[in-house]
Amino acid sequence: MNRLFLLIPFLCMPMMLFAQTPSATGQIAGVLKDQSGAVVQGGKIEIKSLESGFTKATVTGQEGRYAFDLLPVGRYQVTAAFTGFETAVRSEVLVSVNQETVVDFSLTVSKQATVVEVTVPAIAVDSEGVVPERPRTNDTASLLDGIAGLSLYGGGGVSSLPVIHGLDDDRVNVLVNGMTIESACSSHMNPPLSYIDPANVSGVSVWAGITPVSVGGDSIGGTIAIESAAPEFAKPGAGTLTHGSFSAFHRSNGIVNGGNTSLSVATENFRVGYTGSYVNANNYKNGGGVIVKSTFYETTNHALELAFRRGTSVVTLGLGFQYIPQQGFVNARMDMTYNNAKFVNLHYTGAFGWGNLDARGYYEHTNHQMNILRDKIPGMDMPMNARGTNLGYAVKAEIPLSPRNTLRVGNEFRRQLLDDWWPPMMTMVGSMGPDTLSNVQGGTRDRFGTFVEWETRRGNRWTALLGVRSDIVRMNTGNVAGYNMSTTTTGSAAYYADAIEFNFREHKRLDINFDLTALTKYERNSTLSYEVGYARKTRSPNLYERYLWVKRSSMSVHMNGWFGDGNGYAGNLDLRPEVANTLSATASWHDAAKEKRELKFTPYYTHVQDFIDVDRCPVIAGGNGCTTANFIATTGFVNLQFANHGARLYGVDVSGRLPLGGSVQLGHFVLRGVLGYVRGKNLDTGNNLYHMMPVNAKLSLEHRRGNWSSAFDFQAVDAKKDVQAVRNELRTAGYALANLHTSYEWNLADRASLRLDAGIDNLGNRNYVLPLGGRYWVGDKTGSSSVPGMGRTFYAGLTFEF
Repeated sequence: MNRLFLLIPFLCMPMMLFAQTPSATGQIAGVLKDQSGAVVQGGKIEIKSLESGFTKATVTGQEGRYAFDLLPVGRYQVTAAFTGFETAVRSEVLVSVNQETVVDFSLTVSKQATVVEVTVPAIAVDSEGVVPERPRTNDTASLLDGIAGLSLYGGGGVSSLPVIHGLDDDRVNVLVNGMTIESACSSHMNPPLSYIDPANVSGVSVWAGITPVSVGGDSIGGTIAIESAAPEFAKPGAGTLTHGSFSAFHRSNGIVNGGNTSLSVATENFRVGYTGSYVNANNYKNGGGVIVKSTFYETTNHALELAFRRGTSVVTLGLGFQYIPQQGFVNARMDMTYNNAKFVNLHYTGAFGWGNLDARGYYEHTNHQMNILRDKIPGMDMPMNARGTNLGYAVKAEIPLSPRNTLRVGNEFRRQLLDDWWPPMMTMVGSMGPDTLSNVQGGTRDRFGTFVEWETRRGNRWTALLGVRSDIVRMNTGNVAGYNMSTTTTGSAAYYADAIEFNFREHKRLDINFDLTALTKYERNSTLSYEVGYARKTRSPNLYERYLWVKRSSMSVHMNGWFGDGNGYAGNLDLRPEVANTLSATASWHDAAKEKRELKFTPYYTHVQDFIDVDRCPVIAGGNGCTTANFIATTGFVNLQFANHGARLYGVDVSGRLPLGGSVQLGHFVLRGVLGYVRGKNLDTGNNLYHMMPVNAKLSLEHRRGNWSSAFDFQAVDAKKDVQAVRNELRTAGYALANLHTSYEWNLADRASLRLDAGIDNLGNRNYVLPLGGRYWVGDKTGSSSVPGMGRTFYAGLTFEF
């Protein structure tokens, strides 16, 4: 309970701010049309303040017009929607004092979608992309599929992990409703995106490479922000507003069954909402019909939200619970046997005469257990437990200095607490008992961050962003002990020597990190724009990278590692923070309204000082090495220790969309495509970096006719030849996949709707392996092959909304 006292001053802040009211206001107005130029009556227009988060909605009149009066000055997102058309979004709409900002829309035919804002590099002037709402999976990371420069990988079925420009895991800052959730597992089986179901996601924002200092520190790859829907309140005098939905889906491959439900009731100033989901999956089969072991999983999520509004101030309290009773990991030696997580998230937004304020405090706690389940070694019992806590606050203020200049300042605190221990195995008391092994004992990681950011507009063509940030990271851990701290056996002596060496050294570490972002955008004309940016980003090591202490016991070393390669990992107390310097440029060709045609080309280059890579441990039995020659010879896996090296990454992202026309009878067609290329090199060893996605491309032909929408996707991935030798990374062959999906929606009475989704993934039943999937060592216990991809899959889902 004493941890919560850190949040008490912050939690009281929203109540004190309710007494204030905004004074400076403006207006947003415009006309809604379809792609033929005809006005659209009855279209829904919704605005959302990008600073305070409050929302307001209206419908267009007979002439397609709409207007929002008396809006607090600041930045807004405006969304236009109408049945049978693609949802259109305009971000960074600026409202100035006593001014009318005109935002007109021309809707194009497309499919119902979850809005995903993609910001590459950083200035959020342009946003793009819609990701289909297909009830195919519970994996929230799948919402990111199709974004240029971003790839996905994973070992468990609950959540994939994103990779941005070749940088993954903790190098990517992932925010789940503003919360930073560090993994409480030495195999990183509970990544941040596993804590929220897609049914509870309303929007996703992605910043790749050049990331504003205002959206995150302690990362070098980029930022991904997952947000649930902002509270929607009833209109004045409209009584009670009720929304709800029920959905269920089934996948044939793996016999996946799942569903979710949501319900909310709101008055003009109060709202309560609930979202719940459940999914269960068996092992899937590859394209050859062979079962891929350890791909089963089961998960349940519950989320409750209470919201209160007064004027333009909104307080939202979120409560959540997750339970995962089992999850196989196809590329790990262990499986998840229990994951129980709870969180409390308090969020305040408010708009005032001086600007806008966003403040948040949260507390999250996870109990996690690993063991070896049936597919790996039947009857084996090797428990490994972890307990992790994440808590903190973040306060951000945005102050319009003038209609063309905006100042953002903020401060945040993030704390991670971690205990990771392995109970003894009494059946193997000689090597794994009789004592408890403390893998990380009382680990703490505190981060204090402060930033200042200035955005300015010069004329009608130039926009610039400049930000600086400081993060102070303090880390510490307690003394450790092995299964048996005597020196009577070879195994016990190894634990004893490692523990004595680790406990003798000072564990406290202090990193003072500095970030800088500079970006400018030039709009040459209404159809061509350029962006150029530079970023200096810093990331301190995580608790496992610094404090994993076992070196000489190969069995225990191999229980640590989140890379899916079957190798063992040892920490390094002498690690320094990574410092990345990135240059990026973007050229964008588009139609004048930025709603139909677009082609983006983004090359980038990153140099990383003190990149945390690995060195192969020296073969010194009983000495300071962390492996033995016999272990390497008999298994093919190696033991590695984290170490700092220089690194270089470069590549290019290409994305585009092109309407192909159509008619009322045939419907309308849109072509979308993305292409990504990245290379990474260790500058000290000359070796390739690990987990580099080969050249890949995706092309989608989308069709919409009335309430019926369909898409045909073609994905091609080149062979992976540039592998990292030090980890014995496997090469993979290239492949191509085709997917087909369709959806039809019935509009029922009283705003209710019913949607049927169906499709086929891997239409040709291609037998392939995943280039970032790691080693499939559970298949034959040798790890000589890569993880197979999923074979042909039929899926269907039904969603009812009211």
